[in-house]
Amino acid sequence: MSAASSTVNLHRTTCGAGPVLLLLHGVTRCGADWEPLFPALAENWKVIALDQRGHGESPRAESYLVTDYVADTVRFVREEADAPLVLFGHSLGAMVAAAVAAELPERVRAILLEDPPFHTMGNRIDGTAWQAQFLGMQEVARRGGCVEEMTAALAEIRLPSGYGGFRRLGDLRDEASLAWSAQCLSRLDPEVLAPVIAGHWLDGYDFPGVLSRVRCPTLLLQADPKASGALTDADAEAVVAVISDCQRVRFPDCGHQLHRDRQEEVSRAMEAFILTG
Repeated sequence: MSAASSTVNLHRTTCGAGPVLLLLHGVTRCGADWEPLFPALAENWKVIALDQRGHGESPRAESYLVTDYVADTVRFVREEADAPLVLFGHSLGAMVAAAVAAELPERVRAILLEDPPFHTMGNRIDGTAWQAQFLGMQEVARRGGCVEEMTAALAEIRLPSGYGGFRRLGDLRDEASLAWSAQCLSRLDPEVLAPVIAGHWLDGYDFPGVLSRVRCPTLLLQADPKASGALTDADAEAVVAVISDCQRVRFPDCGHQLHRDRQEEVSRAMEAFILTG
């Protein structure tokens, strides 16, 4: 946890009954990002989807480093969640899930890590399309407006495409995807993105150290780096090499939002993992 921050009480959505499955969303999103999976998951799990600090209905905060989100979730798991539980995190949420499993091995029985970006959105972000995207999203969140206006503004964000060219975000995402991003941004503290854009988001987050302390079964879901996936092959190989019980599933030709774009495949991979884990 960063020195300038303290834990916050997180808003959550709960459905179903059974062992606890804690869902952790990515940056700029919220717990409702998991809603397409709720009906299937609630058949076998008590599903808890958190809004992380500064997102959705959770309080805003002074600091938004990855370590801050970890501290919030550690507190939640210690004080408010029945154990042992399973953590399923996307992007930011995946990095948080790994750190919580390392910190609380007695309370976490398995983790699912969906396309964790690690330093793709950390110290390697400078000059990339990710940085341009988050700069644009921060400006849209600051300006606000109705969802339709924010959706149109998101579509016009310009991303570097190499060789001095640019692509519009609207050329890479359909209108429904942009509209959902706009809804999430309408409830986001724009300062969430400040450390991401500056390349300081992972300050204090010991990526190799976290992985070395994960003892539970792990499922690593990797999007395609050539289709805007955030997890590089090198980082994926490092995860598999360090975590002794780790299964890696790749999704060719699919971008970062696996649980929304490949719902059935993600559900099948999760079911197979839980049955064999």
